[in-house]
Amino acid sequence: MAASERGPRERMVVSAAQLIRRNGVAATGMRDVAAHAGAPRGSLQHYFPGGKDQLVNEAVQWAGQYAGGRIGRFLAELPEPTPSGLFAAMVRQWTDEYQAVGFGAGCPVAAAAVDCADSTESTRVAAAAAFADWNGPLAQALAGMGVPAGRTQALATLMISTLEGAILIARSERDIRALTTVVQELGPLLDSCLPTPATHEQQPPT
Repeated sequence: MAASERGPRERMVVSAAQLIRRNGVAATGMRDVAAHAGAPRGSLQHYFPGGKDQLVNEAVQWAGQYAGGRIGRFLAELPEPTPSGLFAAMVRQWTDEYQAVGFGAGCPVAAAAVDCADSTESTRVAAAAAFADWNGPLAQALAGMGVPAGRTQALATLMISTLEGAILIARSERDIRALTTVVQELGPLLDSCLPTPATHEQQPPT
C-alpha cells in the first residue's frame, strides 16, 4: 500500500518502524513519530492508548509482516527460484539501500530486540513473533523449491540470522563487504540442501 493510501494510524506505525530502524527505540519519541507521519500529535493517545510500548510493538509486528511479505515478491522476480537466489535477493535489498543512501538504518525488529528484550517483555514477545512472521513464509518458499520438510525451518532461521549479522557488520564497517560475503559463502550450502535429481537406471544389455 502506498504511503498516500494509508490512514493516520497506519502511517504512524510505519513511521515508528522507520525511525526505530535508524535511531533505535530509546531515541524514537512519540512526537517524532507523529511529525514523521504527518499526523496530529493529539491522535497518538487516541490510536495508541497503551503509549509508546504499544506503538513500538505494533511497529515491530508490521516490520515482521512486511519482511515475510517480501519473500513472495522476491520469488516472483527470480527466473529460476533457488535457495541461493532467494537469499541473494534478500541481501540485495540491503546492499542496494546502503550503496544508495548510506548505512544509517538497520532492521527495526533487531533494533527493538536489542533495546528492549531485557526491559520490556511485550516488545520481546513482539520481536519474537515478528521473526516468526518472517521465518514462516521463508520456510514455505524453501519447501516449494524442494528442500526437505525437516530442514526448511532451520534453513530459514539460518538465512535470517546470517543476514541480520551481516547487516550489523556492514553498518559498523560502513561497507557492504559482509553482505556480499554471506551471499557467496552461504549460497552453495543452501543449494546443497535441494534433492539431487534421480539418476536413470541403466538398461540391461540386450
